[in-house]
Amino acid sequence: MLKIGKLDSDLLEKIVFRNIRFRRPEVLTRPGIGEDCAVIDYGSYECVMSTDPITAAIGDVGRLSVHISCNDVASNGVEPVGIMLAVLLPEGTTEKQVDDMMHQAAQASEELGVEIIGGHTEITNAVNQPVIVSTAIGRGEKWASQHTENMKEGDYILMTKTAGIEGTAIIARDFQEQLKDVLTKEEMSEAISMLDKVSVVKEGVTAGRIGTSGMHDITEGGVLGALWEMCRIGKVGAEVFIDKVPVEEVTKKICEEFDIDYLRLISSGCMMIMAGPDKKDILMKEIRDAGIQITCIGKIKKEEQGVKMNVGGELIEIAPPVSDEVYKALAYKS
Repeated sequence: MLKIGKLDSDLLEKIVFRNIRFRRPEVLTRPGIGEDCAVIDYGSYECVMSTDPITAAIGDVGRLSVHISCNDVASNGVEPVGIMLAVLLPEGTTEKQVDDMMHQAAQASEELGVEIIGGHTEITNAVNQPVIVSTAIGRGEKWASQHTENMKEGDYILMTKTAGIEGTAIIARDFQEQLKDVLTKEEMSEAISMLDKVSVVKEGVTAGRIGTSGMHDITEGGVLGALWEMCRIGKVGAEVFIDKVPVEEVTKKICEEFDIDYLRLISSGCMMIMAGPDKKDILMKEIRDAGIQITCIGKIKKEEQGVKMNVGGELIEIAPPVSDEVYKALAYKS
């Protein structure tokens, strides 16, 4: 029986990608481990597309459904322009609940400058909580997309904001009663408000304009999962210094309470950016000038050196991503 969460990398290769055989010449980027976007040739332009579901959050499902796919498009350095939403709702859903979700989605899309251009809305007994699958579409000039295959030894590993942003907010919102003796009222408010930071469109488009060796928004699997996936695509190794990975104290407190690892906690709102020595300083300056925190957390190595984390001087191999840590917390509800 399969575990809750994304299929692991081996299963994706074995039972998903292996069955996809037909190819069209217009497709420039195809499905792969850690590859969140498809890129299609449209003459002098590229169409960048990504699709993703929201399944772990309930209260902010409308808002998150817009951000999650737009973040993927921005990870290619391209501005998203449109989004489609397939909304599946359980029996018993009220008109007000639908109105609240769509208000969230509309507000988020307006903030990003992205138009909701279509979709589907349905009440069904196939789900027991709201599920929204979003598909974002972006347009960029031909060959403007940032590709992780460009990673090379000596590139710097940069990370925006702090680890576990989305996971912190989801857990805080869903477990306020359990956390009332762990967090102060101010900390609880801080944790829940982290949902206001889940967009990486600004830093993605900024970095794309300057040029990178690849980007990845840090979602399921957290910081370590994103790094492992990028190195798998780029066929490189890496060394990440764990003590340099930025994390808020409120995130640490929540993770300690639920015995989960913030390095493998869903972190929408964080972008991992690979930058060559000639681009690192200008990238960090431009992103900081945009009001976004960015930190250098490591360096790309040769593939044979492996993907490793430096913990107090000890190098430890990073395992492939499995089910996200957020599901450990959500299991308390079942």
